[in-house]
Amino acid sequence: MTSITSVELNYLVFRYLQESGFTHSAFTLGYEAGINKCTIDGSLVPPGALITFVQKGLQYLEMEANLSNNDAEMDEDFSFLQPLDIITKDVNQLRQMVKEKRKNIQKDRIKDRDKDKDKEVEREHEGERGRIREKERTEKEKEREKEREKEREKEREKEREKAESNKEREKQPEELAYRDMVLDQVDKDVARHEENGTLAVGPEPMDIATTSTFASHDACEIHSSEVTILEGHTSEVCACAWSPTGSLLASGSGDSTARIWTISDGLFKSGGKNSPLNVLVLKHVKGRTNEKSKDVTTLDWNGEGTLLATGSYDGQARIWTTTGDLRTTLSKHKGPIFSLKWNKKGDYLLTGSCDKTAIVWDVKAEEWKQQFEFHTGPTLDVDWRNNVSFATSSTDHMIYVCRIGETRPIKTFAGHQGEVNCVKWDPTGSLLASCSDDITAKIWCMKQDKYVHDLREHSKEIYAIRWSPTGPGTNNPNQQLVLASASFDSTVKLWDVEQGKLLYSLNGHRDPVYSVAFSPNGEYLASGSLDKSMHVWSLKEGKIVKTYTGNGGIFEVCWNKEGDKIAACFANNTLCVLDFRM
Repeated sequence: MTSITSVELNYLVFRYLQESGFTHSAFTLGYEAGINKCTIDGSLVPPGALITFVQKGLQYLEMEANLSNNDAEMDEDFSFLQPLDIITKDVNQLRQMVKEKRKNIQKDRIKDRDKDKDKEVEREHEGERGRIREKERTEKEKEREKEREKEREKEREKEREKAESNKEREKQPEELAYRDMVLDQVDKDVARHEENGTLAVGPEPMDIATTSTFASHDACEIHSSEVTILEGHTSEVCACAWSPTGSLLASGSGDSTARIWTISDGLFKSGGKNSPLNVLVLKHVKGRTNEKSKDVTTLDWNGEGTLLATGSYDGQARIWTTTGDLRTTLSKHKGPIFSLKWNKKGDYLLTGSCDKTAIVWDVKAEEWKQQFEFHTGPTLDVDWRNNVSFATSSTDHMIYVCRIGETRPIKTFAGHQGEVNCVKWDPTGSLLASCSDDITAKIWCMKQDKYVHDLREHSKEIYAIRWSPTGPGTNNPNQQLVLASASFDSTVKLWDVEQGKLLYSLNGHRDPVYSVAFSPNGEYLASGSLDKSMHVWSLKEGKIVKTYTGNGGIFEVCWNKEGDKIAACFANNTLCVLDFRM
């Protein structure tokens, strides 16, 4: 008999976790079970393979339980069993259950026959009662007809009296007729004044309704001539980032490559697809691509836009030049890298990994400077506070603030009850925002251990948060500083960070929102969702001003430094660049 191996079973479970959205669990299983080393060709395994496999096993046991030893074919009384019974009982117990069910079916049939006989007798009695009711109804109808005849006679009498009265009125003096005419004219004048509002009561003051939900009507669908589709990746594109100084767009994919696209304004004159001449392919593996251990999971440009850092599923960080040359490979992590960031000065690179650690790399020396081993679960996100200190978050519900040279965290933030998916410092580095699977976002400051604000308006997990580029210390100092949060509840919410209160709920998506990004002037917000659509919201007008629908779920959106282009990366292996000019 054919049996399934542990390697095959591990692969089916790995695929099931990936397809069900349990990304972190899939990463961990893939790393510990060495999925990248197995020889199974993933393209031959259909979606839902594990579920299909289990269902077929349950169906087999159900068939076996319904077949007795001397049955040549399936009995007409096939008994369906509950999955839990099939899993927890052996074949003999299941056959006993089937036998009991069949006995109960026979009993029910006998009861049904008896009920049918009773119903037949009841129908005979009902027929007799019906004849009696019909006779009674006929008698009542006759009585009602007599009553109606009397009513008609009374009506005829009233008509005769009315006719006599009219004759009497015709004999009245003409003065009465003139008086009636004058009174009729007065009635008309009153009616006319009422129409003109002279006598009417003034309208009540208008009730101005206020709402925290931005309207999503009058959205402007972006025309194809304003969109450039970037094709070339052979797997989902999970990360994208504009160079802070030029027209270069970087993308990272599950096909083991990152790409640097040169986006010029000329592309938008014709619309459509980018030329292969405008892209550099940064291969993370020699030979064939789509090797899962080399997935590019995260990327970030340095402040000068001269170097691109990429993080990969193989645990290595790589630094590339703008000409596509691999400058440095940084190896020390023992698990996939989930996040990486340059500090503002550009001399250090920070990485967070599934191996529960964060590492600061000295870029010039091309070596690790310090490894921070404080978390008890995979490190999900990292973010610099300044050039030497940073925050990390993890599946262990904890947030640590660390400084280069210190052997212990300089601050510990505990308060979340689920995985902390994202941490972000505000533009001045004084407030730290975090979001979690516990359906909350929180705001912290270094002066106290407990959170400053607990933001609890979402109804599902919060995946991403972003600060607006506004307020003191930014290029838009006269605008209010706000925080945006994107959730699996399909909404984006904007928060007043001083009061810790909800400002607006942006309700325009139908599926989880994975990414949000503010325009450089802080006036617009882009959001990307698994519903395949990207919305651009005007924060002044309170509505969607642009919307674009692609052919796959959106993992990330980002603006260029001028604020006139937005990039989005899709699950269908493409990116798109939208021309945004209001």
